Amino acid sequence: MTEPAGETAPEAPEAVEPEAPAAVEPAEDVREGAEDVREGADAVPEDAEAVEEGDSAEEGDSAEASGAETTGATEGSEAAAQASDTPELSDAQAELAAQRELRARIEARKAEKEGPVASGAKLCGTAADLLAAVRAVEGGAATGSAFYEVPEPAPPRPAPGAAPAVTARPPAPERAAAPDPGTTTAVREVLAKGGAPEALAGQVAATLGEGAAAALLDDPWQLLSVPGVRPEQADGFARALLGSACGPDDPRRTVALTVWLLERAALQGHTALEIQAVRAGLAGHGVPDPESAVEEAVSAGAALVFQEEETAEEAPEEDEEAAEPVAEEPAAPVLLGLDRYALAEESLADALARLVKTVTPADWDGSELERAAGAHGLVLHTGGEASRAEPVALAVAAHGRGLRTLITVHAADGRRTPDAAGVNVVTVADLLSGAVGPGRDEEGSLALDLLVVLDAPQLDVETAAMLVESLPDGCRLVLSGDPEVLGAPGAGRVFTDALAARVCPRIASRVPDPGPLGELVSGIGVGELNQVEAPGKEVVIVPVRDAGEAVHRTVQLVADSVPRAIGVPSEQTQVVTVGHGGSAGTRALNAALKQRLNPGPGRFGGYDIGDRVAYAPAPGRTVTGTVLSADAEGLRLRCGDEALLVPKERVETELRHGWAVTAHQAAGTRWPAVVVVLPGDAAAGLSRAWVYTAFGRAERHLSVVHGVDQALARAVAEGIAPERTTRLRPLLEGLLATPEE
Repeated sequence: MTEPAGETAPEAPEAVEPEAPAAVEPAEDVREGAEDVREGADAVPEDAEAVEEGDSAEEGDSAEASGAETTGATEGSEAAAQASDTPELSDAQAELAAQRELRARIEARKAEKEGPVASGAKLCGTAADLLAAVRAVEGGAATGSAFYEVPEPAPPRPAPGAAPAVTARPPAPERAAAPDPGTTTAVREVLAKGGAPEALAGQVAATLGEGAAAALLDDPWQLLSVPGVRPEQADGFARALLGSACGPDDPRRTVALTVWLLERAALQGHTALEIQAVRAGLAGHGVPDPESAVEEAVSAGAALVFQEEETAEEAPEEDEEAAEPVAEEPAAPVLLGLDRYALAEESLADALARLVKTVTPADWDGSELERAAGAHGLVLHTGGEASRAEPVALAVAAHGRGLRTLITVHAADGRRTPDAAGVNVVTVADLLSGAVGPGRDEEGSLALDLLVVLDAPQLDVETAAMLVESLPDGCRLVLSGDPEVLGAPGAGRVFTDALAARVCPRIASRVPDPGPLGELVSGIGVGELNQVEAPGKEVVIVPVRDAGEAVHRTVQLVADSVPRAIGVPSEQTQVVTVGHGGSAGTRALNAALKQRLNPGPGRFGGYDIGDRVAYAPAPGRTVTGTVLSADAEGLRLRCGDEALLVPKERVETELRHGWAVTAHQAAGTRWPAVVVVLPGDAAAGLSRAWVYTAFGRAERHLSVVHGVDQALARAVAEGIAPERTTRLRPLLEGLLATPEE
């Protein structure tokens, strides 16, 4: 590695300290979301948006209502015709009578649909049994303690023939409709009565819905469902409303805390938690009887209990008497989870099994990956950046065979994929939203024969379930990506679980990443921080003593050194740091970089024309761009080749300065030059996956502002990221594993 010499250091701008936290974290801290939780920062992240199972039902209801209106209109027309023949009624009177009859029919149909909607209809296996048990407890037919009795192993499932088709769910809306002003006003009054900030009224109304005010009065701990609110704040709110009528063991409190703990775990990537971890978390928040509290949450239907069934291996028949006793393996842990993730994992496992079982094998010539894709419905491909050319070549070859083929990527930058001649490359988010893609048939399935997913490690379980459920029977699916990068920003580890399940071909690329950068990143992937030869200054280490110097040298590199020595302009150089907070986090670095590169008063909601920004239209999706202009509608951005409008009411929650981002925000995107900032206080947030991802964002040049001493080498050698607790692997093994496996 080389270090720049002879540079004239400009005056260091003052480091901007992060704002002091308010009583309830502001929207900006909430927006900074899952990256902070996974990277060890203090901000309270916002939960990923739910993929509501009810969307399909609502769509069906809308269709029925539309049909009712059509039928009513036809019958009303006939009634109007009859009325016109009756001499005692005028035409106007007959028309009014027909309209009244039509409205009555529509209201009657609406009333029929206002009953409760049965939940859990798509659950199966253990989850379905547990849901039935919950309902039995609610009806008094069983006690809550029955949930903790170990069930007898269920008989193995018979091998099905053709898997049933899965109806594709429509993509969930990215933003909920604005709450009714009357609801917001009522919520504001309740918040003021309980001593909570009235500024939360909009969030509370959007989260809890039309009856939010009444819900808070009845159960003040529902305030915990609002992103950014912590248990101690909800406790204070409840005491102000209920007085001595509440206590630490109040069932409303324990249920809300259980859900809050599981939501926090989801932000760290878990789709479920071991039940002991939940009990420990409840005890840490002063719950006197955590075991009963968990039982109460399960009985109330707020959480589900899971224990995956273990398949017992048959002992050999020979020498049974002489065989040494084999120690029994510990039983699978009992897990607690939210139904939204249980549904997503089970739906995803079923959809993947459907593709495997309905594909028609074919003999394809070509590479190992092409042959595997021809013979199987699901194929996994692993490798670094250079290996992306292999699944792209597969897609091009399949397109040449006459197959309807599509390539999807995580971030818009991935659409720069070279050599994808004739094959469209779109982001997963755009495909699911319906903005681009091949369209859907009458059953809601995408018109595709082969889907190649690049950046597969960035798929969270809910997005993956929506994507795979949208594929028709017989479609081939290739999931490709680098398993060493940071995981998905949402809950789940789809790619890792699919690899571990060993239920489909796994093709490992042998194409190495080229040059000094490729050598450095490849070494990190196997736990080695190697010193590489960089004659063209491809890799530069800049040692610093403290965070203030780290900010100073970062500004110097972006504004002067990299453009002058490497030839990469400032607008093509990206800064990547560990977290949003701290003296060298994204806030401090963005403030310093703005002062140097585009100074201004922030006339438009804190932004000026020419500011570099990071735009997050949905949790887990971040694109970088530049502010082009501002008007009464909001800020207009240039993000890559696209011009985007951020409405003024969403600027505060969806936009931030983007000269510096976190590694999670940078995943899936590459820049000509990258400056990775490692101040001394960032050592605890480092892991091998973080370093691998951050260093791998550079195409031509990487500068490392290094202030963590030996912590970097230790993180690469020993810093394994915490495992995520998920259920997808055993679900796939139960559906697809063969006896010999």
